[in-house]
Amino acid sequence: MARTRVRTRTRTRVRGRGSLPVTSTALVLSLSALLALTATACGSDQDDDGADGKGGKDGKGKGGPTVVATTTWEGALAKAAGARDVKVIVPSSAQHAPDYEPKPSDLAAVAGADFVLYAPFEPYAEQIKEAAGSDAKLVQVGLDNDANKTRAEVTRLGREFGTEDAAAKWNTSFAGTYAALQKDLKSAWPDGKPPAVVAQVFSTWSAKMAGADLRGRYGPGSVTAGQLAELSAKKPVLVLDNAHMTTGEVLPDTDARQVEIVNYPDKNLDLVAVYRDAAKTIKDAMASS
Repeated sequence: MARTRVRTRTRTRVRGRGSLPVTSTALVLSLSALLALTATACGSDQDDDGADGKGGKDGKGKGGPTVVATTTWEGALAKAAGARDVKVIVPSSAQHAPDYEPKPSDLAAVAGADFVLYAPFEPYAEQIKEAAGSDAKLVQVGLDNDANKTRAEVTRLGREFGTEDAAAKWNTSFAGTYAALQKDLKSAWPDGKPPAVVAQVFSTWSAKMAGADLRGRYGPGSVTAGQLAELSAKKPVLVLDNAHMTTGEVLPDTDARQVEIVNYPDKNLDLVAVYRDAAKTIKDAMASS
């Protein structure tokens, strides 16, 4: 295969949760050309049944829809909704998913997808879909671990995928697990009273699960001097920080115990594990506070 050298430029703009890399038009075109050259030189293992040989683009084949998710969070929601063939672009080891820069190999996965799932603060999903020349349906997903919102997203994705029964089954199981976690956390309240907490804005779902007395929110930026004084005056016992966007110790010089809440599932795409792990983290913190 002949080598083709392509000059590209990138620019950066501020969106939502920080400065994110934005792929220029030149980069999109060059990546598309790279994918075409690779397919021509190396051939394809796809068959006539569709993009992945599992039943075609209608998502109703033997293996169900082929889903590409930008992160493990979207991937876990897709799995909960009944998708069996789920490819995640951003590795679970990435500390801040929106900062990830897609590789040419990511385009091959998108090219064979029925659906591409992304969050609104991720700038690269539509661009890699365009670069791959995919006719996959681009689906925006709301990422919020509030239990009600999670169930709603799973239901919605089940309708998108044509896997409503699987989504409903998962929701029923999740509702039982979530209720059990709430009961267990309530039984662990110190002195039988809900703990006073402050939480990072994307970790408030864990305070709700624990039945905590949520006295303040902060973030997503660093806590200012004024916020520090205000939050300290609330006299929280726990600070529920966001492990993916931590800015360090939130309330220094107070007795509040800070714990890190993880929002993203690991590579196994087990969404329920996120709730179990958060419950354990909070329960252990209550026991030692």
